[in-house]
Amino acid sequence: MTMATSRQLVSIYLNEGDEWEKRPLHHEILQQLFRFGCAGGTVLRGLAGFTASAGGPGAQGVRPPVVVMFIDAPEKVAEVMPTLRRMAGHRLITLQDVQVVSPE
Repeated sequence: MTMATSRQLVSIYLNEGDEWEKRPLHHEILQQLFRFGCAGGTVLRGLAGFTASAGGPGAQGVRPPVVVMFIDAPEKVAEVMPTLRRMAGHRLITLQDVQVVSPE
């Protein structure tokens, strides 16, 4: 029998060139997740993307997209979210309720 646990999935949409204190923002977010004791984090690199404010697909100077994702307990997400919002600034953050399925 499998058990499902309620967790939250957070996705932070960035560009590869985004920085935090002159270091890659996605790396710094992962460092913060580690410092807060989160269960883990993943950075996915996209091939292409666009935002309305940065111009359409193929616009000059648009950097490849990256997405930082992590899944954790709602209490841990609430604890780390103010720091992530400060670091991400105007960038998109999504939050989804998910069920994590693992064997007994």
